[in-house]
Amino acid sequence: MKITCDYCYRMCEIEEGKRGYCGIRENRGGEAITVNYGNVLAAAADPIEKKPLYHVRPGQKTLSVALFGCNYACSFCQNHDLSQRSSPLFPAPWKDWRPEETEPEELVKRMNECGLSMMSFTYSEPIVWQNYMLDAAKLVKEQGGINSMVTNGSFSPAALKRILPYIDAYNIDLKGDEAFYKHYCKSALQPVLDGIETIASHEDKIIEITTLLIEGIHRIDDVYWLGEFLSRAGIQVWHLSRFFPHYRMENREPTSERFLQEALQAASSCGIPYIYAGNSSNPYYSKTRCPNCSKEIVSRRGYYVQIEDEVKKRIQGGHCANCGHPIYGIFDQHK
Repeated sequence: MKITCDYCYRMCEIEEGKRGYCGIRENRGGEAITVNYGNVLAAAADPIEKKPLYHVRPGQKTLSVALFGCNYACSFCQNHDLSQRSSPLFPAPWKDWRPEETEPEELVKRMNECGLSMMSFTYSEPIVWQNYMLDAAKLVKEQGGINSMVTNGSFSPAALKRILPYIDAYNIDLKGDEAFYKHYCKSALQPVLDGIETIASHEDKIIEITTLLIEGIHRIDDVYWLGEFLSRAGIQVWHLSRFFPHYRMENREPTSERFLQEALQAASSCGIPYIYAGNSSNPYYSKTRCPNCSKEIVSRRGYYVQIEDEVKKRIQGGHCANCGHPIYGIFDQHK
């Protein structure tokens, strides 16, 4: 008997004993099973800026957690060792990973032992192991912590409805236009746009967008188009990052600083208050400034927040201490 997996937009119909597109969800006796449930490949304390999430408790660390798997097959994947391990299209030359069997309760215990109050589901695609993510996230929420998710954003409507109550902050990759998704990711754009709009409509959720720019494939016109959509959706934070050769694109040249700067200037004209550069040596676009008075609020060098103690003084009650303008994000409970 076939069953339907509703974890992502693909809505795979899976025959008995078979798996869906991601290779993670299997039909066992008429029930969809996540085959790697609890098989944790990474669980480490990272700066929250590494996700990247710049508007969630700057300067704090989060427990970054990953299982293997993804429902995309991006030829430029930066984490293919984790994400493409089960891909039917691009079987990766992955390392000899040894998953650590970890129940959600053990994961939360580890977070607490590290003195952390945030957990991030990241590196691969949490959508395909969302039942494990949610089991852990519910425990984090019960003790007043924060959950974040780094994702391609290709939720099914049912999955997003399940996830929204428990995930507080999202970084979603918006990779390009429909042709880019089809050719380079073997996926589709519209589900991502739908997911972004839905999350952005919830004022109690934080959403930041990342676009990896591949010079020679992406154009500045693409930046304008994406920026116009994000502005209409009410997005406040957009990270544009330089591409470096990786996985199936090892022979491409890195994206130049010049092209990134052109893209950042284009993005800045789209009405999105907070624009950041990724993988760049230019420190200007790593800082958070008040959109109203331009006062520098958070200073960064790479993932390091240089003046963490000053953040509390510069953002008071979620507002710029200089002019009183609301600052987008979560800035409470600094430790």
